Amino acid sequence: MKSTAIILAGGQGTRMKSALPKVLHPVAGRPMIVRIVDSCRKADVTDIRIVVGHGQNLVKTVLEPLAIQTYVQKEQLGTADAVKAADLNSLEGTVLIMNGDHPLISAQDIKNFMSDFREQKLDLAVVTVELKNPAEFGRAVRNSNKQLVSIVEAKDASADTLKIKEVATGIYIAKAEVLQKLIPKIKNENSKKEYYLPDLIELAFTSNLKVQAILSENADVSHGVNTQAELARATKKVFIRHAEKLMEAGVILIDPATTYVEDSVLVGQGSVLYPNVFLRGKSAIGAFTVIESNCMLSDSIIGDSVQVKAGSYIDQVIIKNNASVGPYARLRPETIIGESAHVGNFVEMKKVQFGNKSKAGHLTYLGDAEIGEDVNIGCGTITCNYAADKKKYKTIIGDRVFVGSDSQFIAPVTVESDSIIASGTTVTKTVPSGSLALSRSPQVNKEGYAKRLMKKSES
Repeated sequence: MKSTAIILAGGQGTRMKSALPKVLHPVAGRPMIVRIVDSCRKADVTDIRIVVGHGQNLVKTVLEPLAIQTYVQKEQLGTADAVKAADLNSLEGTVLIMNGDHPLISAQDIKNFMSDFREQKLDLAVVTVELKNPAEFGRAVRNSNKQLVSIVEAKDASADTLKIKEVATGIYIAKAEVLQKLIPKIKNENSKKEYYLPDLIELAFTSNLKVQAILSENADVSHGVNTQAELARATKKVFIRHAEKLMEAGVILIDPATTYVEDSVLVGQGSVLYPNVFLRGKSAIGAFTVIESNCMLSDSIIGDSVQVKAGSYIDQVIIKNNASVGPYARLRPETIIGESAHVGNFVEMKKVQFGNKSKAGHLTYLGDAEIGEDVNIGCGTITCNYAADKKKYKTIIGDRVFVGSDSQFIAPVTVESDSIIASGTTVTKTVPSGSLALSRSPQVNKEGYAKRLMKKSES
């Protein structure tokens, strides 16, 4: 059966105090609206329509790569008017209506709502939840037969009605023909002169349609985001939810409350994540890998039995099995660290292929370079890849090369295998295989000179 989701994403979100449209604010790394679209698709919703308004150009920019159809609500005239903007006449089958600022709704939630709606053979349904503190939510009023009678807004509710814990979430499910018939009948006879979607309930009753509230066991479906504080709480819930899944799969989190793993990230069994680790984007971590505190990884692939030591920053990098990185290393995009390689403290690499078993212990910058296997890079080594012509050039170092401390490679330059670069050398031309490259000024000793300087300073 065909199903459609109409997602309302045109609100101004003034309480966010942000120039960014509300639905584009990220929850655990992904915009709210993208999360909702993803949940709909995973729930096999075949037609997704997003109603935009405020900030529509930015919202469309995010949605276009997802091949989502957008519809414009020209004026902010209420939720029913927004639904009307989604081309009612072309709807077929079952229609799910939801807000674009409810990022915690999962695919399973949507499947459950749709299944309940069809099993009960309803014409119209509103999804409800029970809350300990319903606050400003509209109350779901039922009769003695547990039949939904109405949704009463908190501001209009009596003292007895305010005691009701069951509240409306703003999620509706209806047959397409019901919306086509009833939406045009909704009036704007209220103080704001807007057309409100909850008025559907009364219209459906007077039309003798089968209407019911579908009570969800997941209170998170009611979690709308209207402020930065609510955004932070939603993000925290996603992190905790994913942390629990990781631990169930055998990942060791020292402190789940302070470990931030976006739900797009995969982590292998037996890996250990220390507090204040942040794993982002399309990252994947192998088995038995240890990531120590204060590390940030984005869109990176980490192999098995890798050790990432404290304070390291890794972005769009591949680290192969049994390698070690850090502490305080910075690995930039297009860098590949080979198996059993070691990248030490305060080492920075950018666009480097670093070979198996090679080592760069500390205080080194390597950029635009190919480093072979079993190479030793001494402290203070630099590849001078950026030239006065504002172009970048490549350094190639072969296998088993020993690079002494404080060496510079003026790219483009090649050092062939089994060579030695003496400490303090500036390499400007090819070093043949098996050679010693040495370029430094001769040392001059002036005997007794230090004593004369000391006496002069004392006087």
